[in-house]
Amino acid sequence: MAFEEPPAERREVTVRRAPKYVPFLILGALVGIVAAAVVAYGLPGSATFDDGAVFGFFMVMFAGGGAVLGAVLALVLDRRSIKRQQRAVVESVPDSEPDTDPQT
Repeated sequence: MAFEEPPAERREVTVRRAPKYVPFLILGALVGIVAAAVVAYGLPGSATFDDGAVFGFFMVMFAGGGAVLGAVLALVLDRRSIKRQQRAVVESVPDSEPDTDPQT
C-alpha cells in the first residue's frame, strides 16, 4: 500500500505578544481597593461617618477607576505589541505514518 504525502502547505503568519485584558482589569481593581483602604483607614476622618462606610464608598469608586486604568494600560500594551509584530513562515508537516486506528 503506497502512501503519498500531500505537498507541504506554506503560510505566512503574524506573531506578536498581546496582553490578556482580564488580568489587567482584576489587578487594576485590586490596586483600587488597596488605595481605598489606605484612604479610608490611613487618613484622619470625620467622627460622623464609620470607617467601614467610608471604605465601602471609596472602594466602589477606586475599584472602578482602577479597572478602567488597567484596561487603558492593556490597550496601550496591545498597541505597542502591534508595532513589534514579526512575520514568520510556517509549513505544515504531514504525519510520518497514516492513522490506522480502527475506531475512526
